[in-house]
Amino acid sequence: MQTTLTQPASPALSGFAATLPGKLLVGLAATAVVAAAAHIAFPLPFTPVPFILTPLAVLGVGLALGPAAGFFSMLAYLAEGAAGLPVFSPTGLGGVAQLLGPTGGFLMAYPLVAAIAGGLTRLLSRRTSSFLAATIGCTTAITVLFLGGASWFTLYAHHSLHATWIGAVAPFLPGEAVKVVAAAGIYSTLTKSSRS
Repeated sequence: MQTTLTQPASPALSGFAATLPGKLLVGLAATAVVAAAAHIAFPLPFTPVPFILTPLAVLGVGLALGPAAGFFSMLAYLAEGAAGLPVFSPTGLGGVAQLLGPTGGFLMAYPLVAAIAGGLTRLLSRRTSSFLAATIGCTTAITVLFLGGASWFTLYAHHSLHATWIGAVAPFLPGEAVKVVAAAGIYSTLTKSSRS
């Protein structure tokens, strides 16, 4: 009887993608997807926080790769940005300045967001539908994203809680709800198609 030492992080990862070089390539591809989403950003006149597609991509990375690989892929993304690669939203200063700027709390939460989305969804998928599991996992992850982002924004800009709510939370909630449903729908569809 032969035992394998490595297990794929996700049912979607098999063959070459399940090997160490394959996992590294998949992780780098994940950072490229998040970087592309970061460049779809719409600045708002009343806040330094732009409307951006990055949270959808981060949720997707967590759902696709699982908690550990999603976490480390997002750490790699932050390292790329800190090194000066153009992976962050073009509405900010880039590099370490962007990590330490008004949106830094959102950026620094990305590894946790991916890990929570991937881990909680997998845990709940054993008890409920993949769509409901992903919706709960992604909603929890987005809540953590906004807790981190809003806390940092409050400290960075010395804003009141009300000003933070208006400038970094409330205007984005409808869009984040759409992103959560989209991520859960895509995950559910791909999970069902991979089982059939």
